[in-house]
Amino acid sequence: MATNLLVGGYTCPHVTANNVDERDQKTPDDWIPRHPDLIRLTGRHPFNCEPPLPKLAEHGFITPVSLHYVRNHGPPPKLDWDTHKIKIDGAVNNPVELSMNDLLTKFEQITMPVTLVCAGNRRKEQNMHKQGIGFSWGAAGLGTSVWTGVRLRDVLDYCGIKSWSEGAKHVCMGGADWLPGGGGSYYATSITRHVAMDWDAQNVILAWEQNGQRLTPDHGYPIRVVIPGYIGGRMIKWLTYITVTEQEDSTHYHYHDNRVLPPGIDAERAIAERWWYKPEYIINDLNINSAITSPGHDEIVTLMSGAVGTYKCKGYAYSGGGRKVTRVELSFDEGVTWDLCTLNHPERPTPAGKHWCWCFWEFDVPYMRLLRSKQMMVRAWDTGLNTQPMNFTWNVMGMMNNCTFKVRIHDLKEPVVPGGLSLQFEHPTQAGQLPGGWMVPKQTEEATPAAAPAKKVEDKPTAAAKASTKYFTEEEVAKHTEKDDCWFIYNGKVYDATSYMDDHPGGAESILLVAGEDATEEFDSLHSEKARNLLEEYCIGEVGTEINPLIQ
Repeated sequence: MATNLLVGGYTCPHVTANNVDERDQKTPDDWIPRHPDLIRLTGRHPFNCEPPLPKLAEHGFITPVSLHYVRNHGPPPKLDWDTHKIKIDGAVNNPVELSMNDLLTKFEQITMPVTLVCAGNRRKEQNMHKQGIGFSWGAAGLGTSVWTGVRLRDVLDYCGIKSWSEGAKHVCMGGADWLPGGGGSYYATSITRHVAMDWDAQNVILAWEQNGQRLTPDHGYPIRVVIPGYIGGRMIKWLTYITVTEQEDSTHYHYHDNRVLPPGIDAERAIAERWWYKPEYIINDLNINSAITSPGHDEIVTLMSGAVGTYKCKGYAYSGGGRKVTRVELSFDEGVTWDLCTLNHPERPTPAGKHWCWCFWEFDVPYMRLLRSKQMMVRAWDTGLNTQPMNFTWNVMGMMNNCTFKVRIHDLKEPVVPGGLSLQFEHPTQAGQLPGGWMVPKQTEEATPAAAPAKKVEDKPTAAAKASTKYFTEEEVAKHTEKDDCWFIYNGKVYDATSYMDDHPGGAESILLVAGEDATEEFDSLHSEKARNLLEEYCIGEVGTEINPLIQ
């Protein structure tokens, strides 16, 4: 059921999600209601998702909370409004612990719309070129909400933040989500003092409401950080502490996530040569980006003989740093010429003239022009004259992909209506494990998950090899579900992960979620080719029953 609520002068649609999804049963998230239409990008757990692109576009400027993308590294912690406190210390004169009631009563409240974007938005396009170490976001890893809270700078002033010369140069923030990375740590990061204390332009918010309602667990209940114009990875959810320091944050996730490394640096080299710690590769501001939402993927348009008229192309665009998107252009001839689109900016700029939200564009293209075109592509420009490159530059984390968004146009040999001409549109990819997209290798699309590389064609096993292979039924595998006795199935083979449980970067819990089951989908959505190769060390047999090796 959908309803609307007016918040801060903006109409916020609410689409309810009342039930716990069956996919969340037997996971740490079995208490959180989630919308069933969300596309899961990392299997059952942890929960990472985006809405279908048409559904995101359907709701326009403000995204319903239940259809907003989610990026979780682990399970959302169970926190209580009445007992939750935020500890503020470090280079401040008055270290304090503030309750939620303190925040509501001691500081001026602010309400404003902000577009949040995951730095991995559109990553799957890069993964189709070469699999990186991130899972496959489509083009809907973003959303806009009206956020209510207090300014971070007001809270820091209340605590008596010290001067720059006294060492108050960075503001470190951490959440309540304990994660296995780096041997175990809370998810944390930092921003500069300048960003945190910007009095004129950038309001960093400690928010407790999204679209007029208390935050949901997936979005940081009871309180989170919102930094306009920044990537989502800097916006701490389930905020528990703020520490003012002389140096930037030193925790695992601050360094080993949200970086754009040079294209020649793979995961092994990044670790060996300490590329993660080079400050020039950190991501903060969003870059300029755009995408086509209409025509949708696999949409078909049928034209009859002599048809006249136009098709309305639509999409979104955004930029970072408060820069306004000033124009969006479409090309139907591989970038030789560009047509100017009509822009719609629903957002009211801030008093400092900043724009923190996405905008929308439209263009009416004559049907006959579509018939003569094989591809359409879109690019945006902002007030800094930044625009999008024709092609992406691959990086190991697959982040900040903002090349022109290209949709292929195909003439169907068999029109939908006899006597007509039918055109079918094809987006570059579909999110997560969904099949489809012109970038997906056609020969492997049906046989393997979209994020997985094509499998090597092996020779037919010999009779001797068959005789030496151990076979286990699914019922036998299902008996091994404990940390000290953990088996799972991947692509028809059986693996014993018991000896690897404590070494798994995602923690033993991630493996236990699929213990005794077929883990193919979950594994492929999360892991690189290196991880797939590592699997073979733990292979103990295949799924099936014992066979006579003399029978071929």
